[in-house]
Amino acid sequence: MLRAARFSLLGFMLLFALSLGGHALVQWNTADWTRSWSAADWSSTGTLPLPAVSKPAMVRIYAARVGRWRGIFAVHTWIVVKGEGASSYERFDKVGWGQPIRRNAYPPDGRWYGNEPTIVFAADGEEARALIPKLRQAVDDYPYGHAGDYRVWPGPNSNTFIASVVAAVPEINASLPPTAIGKDFPVDGNWFGLAPSRTGIRLSLGGYGGFTLAWVEGIEFNILGAVAGLDVRRPGIKLPGFGRIGI
Repeated sequence: MLRAARFSLLGFMLLFALSLGGHALVQWNTADWTRSWSAADWSSTGTLPLPAVSKPAMVRIYAARVGRWRGIFAVHTWIVVKGEGASSYERFDKVGWGQPIRRNAYPPDGRWYGNEPTIVFAADGEEARALIPKLRQAVDDYPYGHAGDYRVWPGPNSNTFIASVVAAVPEINASLPPTAIGKDFPVDGNWFGLAPSRTGIRLSLGGYGGFTLAWVEGIEFNILGAVAGLDVRRPGIKLPGFGRIGI
């Protein structure tokens, strides 16, 4: 029994190590790790319509790879909202300096450190209009919004912020990518409870490790922030570094 447990643990650790190693090779060949913060491209991708042209309410959650070698492991996530008939978008991020919660610090559909964003969640029209007040309240209620309330690992970081907002609005019915390092940091301080989607359970050892079993999140094992698992609702696998791969 003990021997089987040891082999299982070794195999699982190898899965994490090989996956991260493989993604490091991919990044080595495709990413520019010499690019500095000041030289990176933070411009709009032009994928969102002009707000004056698009009248319906809108909600988007974006994710994009972070800069340099950290892109092997992680993405940065943010939320964009636009009320019905509003003349501008609002973007909410958490960053690691000054007052961490930022509003409209970057273009709503902007690149992050030169990396193209992908859409994690989208809602328009009546659905978005119902979500926006709850999202704003969740942003205001986030407990780690003061200077010094940022820790890269295991959290609370930028992904902890977005995960907390999403958890406060379960109608979103979506989960952040497995590469959103920090999403499993327990903002409420509880190590055991409902998953953010409230469709299952989650065990989080202070963000350093944990396990999630839920319909929306699927099956996730968290080891030192890296996540591996299975997506049951939309069949796929979750690998450290690579993220979700549909099958």
